Amino acid sequence: MQNTDVQPWVKNYQPGVPAEIDLPDESLVHMLDRSVAEAGKLPALEFFGRRTSYAELGEQVDRAAEGLRLLGVKAGDRVALLLPNCPQHVVAFYAILRLGAVVVEHNPLYTARELRHQFEDHGAKVVIAWDKAADAVTSFPADIGVGHVVSVNLLDEFPTVKRLALRLPVKKLRETRESLSSPAPGTMPWKQLLSHGPLVANHPRPAVGDLAAIQYTSGTTGRPKGAMLTHRNLYANALQGEAWMHGAEYGKEIFYAILPMFHAFGLTLYLTYGIRKQGLLVLFPKFDPDLVLAAMKKSPATVYCAVPPIYERTALAAKEKGISLKSCRFCISGAMNLPDHVVELWESVSGGLLVEGYGMTESSPVAMGNPFHPTRRPGTIGVPFPSTLMRVVDLDSPAVEVAQGEPGELLIKGPQVFQGYWNNPEETAKALTPDGWLRTGDVVTVDPDGFTTIVDRAKELIITGGFNVSPSEVESVLCQHPDVADAAVVAKALERGGEMVVAAVELVPGAELDEEALREFCRGNLAAYKVPKHVVAIGDMPRSMLGKILRKQVREQVLPLV
Repeated sequence: MQNTDVQPWVKNYQPGVPAEIDLPDESLVHMLDRSVAEAGKLPALEFFGRRTSYAELGEQVDRAAEGLRLLGVKAGDRVALLLPNCPQHVVAFYAILRLGAVVVEHNPLYTARELRHQFEDHGAKVVIAWDKAADAVTSFPADIGVGHVVSVNLLDEFPTVKRLALRLPVKKLRETRESLSSPAPGTMPWKQLLSHGPLVANHPRPAVGDLAAIQYTSGTTGRPKGAMLTHRNLYANALQGEAWMHGAEYGKEIFYAILPMFHAFGLTLYLTYGIRKQGLLVLFPKFDPDLVLAAMKKSPATVYCAVPPIYERTALAAKEKGISLKSCRFCISGAMNLPDHVVELWESVSGGLLVEGYGMTESSPVAMGNPFHPTRRPGTIGVPFPSTLMRVVDLDSPAVEVAQGEPGELLIKGPQVFQGYWNNPEETAKALTPDGWLRTGDVVTVDPDGFTTIVDRAKELIITGGFNVSPSEVESVLCQHPDVADAAVVAKALERGGEMVVAAVELVPGAELDEEALREFCRGNLAAYKVPKHVVAIGDMPRSMLGKILRKQVREQVLPLV
């Protein structure tokens, strides 16, 4: 790779941030081993007040790995996770890696329909699922090939007093209990998986170049694709994050795990970088400002990374309740544009700068960021991370670079760039150039100092709440409704950042629009964040001469109506 010392953006790094990182020749399992050995007595996890030390984490990983081995899991096998943020998620992640197997993360709120294609693609025979999500997998037909489902009860990791309190015959407590756990017949309880002794110490560990995870990501067309990330990819991004958060100390940082760990940003931030720094991960199954602020009193966060709406809600709630956020020193926003008013609000109540970063699942995920330094430039996605290069190229000819300041497609190259899509060489060839550059699909401009601004998306993904929504996936569901002849799904930008999903439908002759019925139909087939906020009926869908729906014209016609 080229020497990044010659790149113009390095002069804007925070003092002490290196231009390049050193990549150790070891896997994430070796990284965990070191943290367990060096920080054994320190707390690794906190969940509703209950803490788990690094020594206890290491012991649970070894027992879970042995349980998985007895289920037949071996090196190279895929093991699926359908878990919110919880201690069992951290243990399961490393137990799978300990065997040299491959973690496949899934959103536990996905429906069986959404999950089926992914399972057909990766072929996992063993699944570890939140008990409330297990039925989505146990309902699969036999030809999917799932052999074992291990169910996780979140209440098992609650402090004893809180767990007992939830058993009281009080309506609110019963509702809370039911929201966190439910029976999962036909599954193996997580406790049973850990009921054996530990994996033998000399069981082979994975190599740095081995596949560690498959993360599914929506592309420009309907079906998600499985991005293949090696131990080297994920370890490199953890080290790049460590370099960027210059001044963070080993064994002293407190990470608030609010972003879901099944998302690439949360995976790297908590499961790899947080463990690397021997920090305390305070785990939240979902974002709840009251829970966050209550935790701040016992374990005040020092690393608080989120999406803009979470920053805004946290800051407003903290001001209202008079709770300090001055401990929050390292704050990176990602997954969607960061409005200026959110930056101003957050920095008025916190103890550090709020900077915007950029990445995608295919780059493990972080590739660029604004420095934690006065050189930052709000409104931009910053500059490339250490050991990361970028090019801006012609949209139709990725080998041709555009002139300085002209818009073009952003290409990224670095040790965090993925290996391709699982079982999909055609899409891999579209995403990676022959010499290893990742085509992001984002149209950007770059100033002379390397600060980059997104001006358009070549992809038509909709970003809502930090998650990607493929328009064609939502369209395919709508078109299954008997009243819908055709559909087009577009994004509407929100004033406070992010986008909402809006659907235009062409109804069959004689049908009348029942917006709520169509939304309810979508809810039965899609995760909640993919369900259109508005459904509008239009007469004839605008099309090209070849019959392709013209989403731009649909957008112009529909958005003024919502």
